[in-house]
Amino acid sequence: MRIALIGQAAFAEKALDVLVEHGEEIVHVFPPPDAASGRQDPLKEKAAKLGLPLSQPKTFKTDAVFEQFKSLDAELGVLANVPLIVPERILYAPRFKSICFHPSRLPRHRGASAINWTVIQGDSETAITWFWPDQGIDTGPILLQRRAPVGADDTTGSLYFNKLFPLGIETLIESIDLIKVGRAPRIAQDESQATYEPPCRDEHAKVNFARPAHEVYNLVRGCDPQPGAFAIADGADVAAVAGDVDRIRLDDDRRLGGGVGQRLHLGELFVVFDHPAVGQRFGPAAVLG
Repeated sequence: MRIALIGQAAFAEKALDVLVEHGEEIVHVFPPPDAASGRQDPLKEKAAKLGLPLSQPKTFKTDAVFEQFKSLDAELGVLANVPLIVPERILYAPRFKSICFHPSRLPRHRGASAINWTVIQGDSETAITWFWPDQGIDTGPILLQRRAPVGADDTTGSLYFNKLFPLGIETLIESIDLIKVGRAPRIAQDESQATYEPPCRDEHAKVNFARPAHEVYNLVRGCDPQPGAFAIADGADVAAVAGDVDRIRLDDDRRLGGGVGQRLHLGELFVVFDHPAVGQRFGPAAVLG
């Protein structure tokens, strides 16, 4: 199948690998523009190594980019971790239109920080979804969805790299094969179950010690590695790091109180707060169970 690949980072690089191994014809690759430092995205490096044609538009909204995309005569567009908005006219240009990866159980957790909010909100299960994108934000019909458990000690990083990343790559090929034989579903999302959260940034990552213990713990996990949960101690920012996680009782409604430096004997889990500037360890700020 003639495929145009749009994406970034390790996920798109791996997607390119498996598509080539599967015998697909990659007609063009669209990595993001190089960073200001000159650093190239892994997808660009992989495409160049394979000798594939590539472009790095700053936007997909111009007529010039649309005409270029249309001229590729692609049968399918694959969006694998896309950093830019892709207009509907590009999504619909290929013969079979386009499919897009999303690391949540759509329609739950639409938006750019789906994994962060999955963990922050204490979900015990998530999924990967390949769907047919449209002009909305993660609103198109579902092609394929596979569920995955969220462990009590999972962080955003571990959930993505250990579970959702490999599951997404595995199901990409399954999705392609379904399209080839004309059996790819287009299941409308249930809007009554839809949620959308904003990108998870610093304003969402501040620890409030008045909240229940399990909420603080989920926040720390959900902000690891980015944007990084933090608290305020003596007027200075303090980075929060989850450590030595064994188990958690998610129905624990007790409040932490006291803040940084106080040890609360609530179980076997703890959160350690490190000062990023001087490396001062405040010790276990809370033991959660």
